[in-house]
Amino acid sequence: MLSIYPACFFKEDTGYSVVFPDLNHLATCGDTLDEAIGMAVDCLAGYLYTLKKEHQEAPKPSDMSSIDPTAVAADLDLPAGEAFVNMVAVDVNDYAKTHFERSVKKTLTIPAWLNEAALEKNINFSQVLQEALKEKLHTI
Repeated sequence: MLSIYPACFFKEDTGYSVVFPDLNHLATCGDTLDEAIGMAVDCLAGYLYTLKKEHQEAPKPSDMSSIDPTAVAADLDLPAGEAFVNMVAVDVNDYAKTHFERSVKKTLTIPAWLNEAALEKNINFSQVLQEALKEKLHTI
């Protein structure tokens, strides 16, 4: 499902700042406009993905015409000279599969006796390692 939110883009000396007024002034930046747009997509996806994982509801996006970049700039002490509002869209589920949930291969070493005992019990090494890491990191 496509999520679309208005974002304010502010031209600065070092590039562009991007602010999502509907999302607690969530912000990112980029050296170029293309980079800022890419960062805005990543930022939006990460924020909405985190809300979903925490079982929180995302706020309803405002109509683009109701966003005043000058007022947003004043709130955040940003230069409003070259500012504009643009909609940023992302399919959070699709983006997460590629960027947040992709698997990485890890090589590890365990004692031979432990390997044999685990194989005898048909233990899934990847699953056990993931569960242990989540527990250790307090994310379960």
